[in-house]
Amino acid sequence: MNEIVRQPNLDAAFGQLSEFWSPRVVAAANGQYVKVAKVKGEFVWHAHADEDEFFLVHRGELTIRYRDRPDVVLREGDFHVVPKGVEHNPCAADECWVVLVEPAQTKHTGETISDMTKPIEQQAAPLG
Repeated sequence: MNEIVRQPNLDAAFGQLSEFWSPRVVAAANGQYVKVAKVKGEFVWHAHADEDEFFLVHRGELTIRYRDRPDVVLREGDFHVVPKGVEHNPCAADECWVVLVEPAQTKHTGETISDMTKPIEQQAAPLG
């Protein structure tokens, strides 16, 4: 799916999102997806056994909670990589806009299944 380039402007892409915790693919490169997501509240504890996960805060503030290490607080322009296999839980007190970069095969909630889990087909659907 390397041909995915749906909205080359981040603010415009975020403007088309209406659901929290529902990432959408905006580009693909070298087997990686670039996703945008609006988040608010608490997500679910999960891990990605075989993939690192890159978070970049475009707007707002995001806390990544860990069970085995200190929490990481990200503000606008900050980024952080969650190492593969490490359990984490992203949280945002207020609306936050996040850019994610991860391998295309990465499951949204790792092996954790919840009502917040979004299949890749939904994530890769056109915005709007």
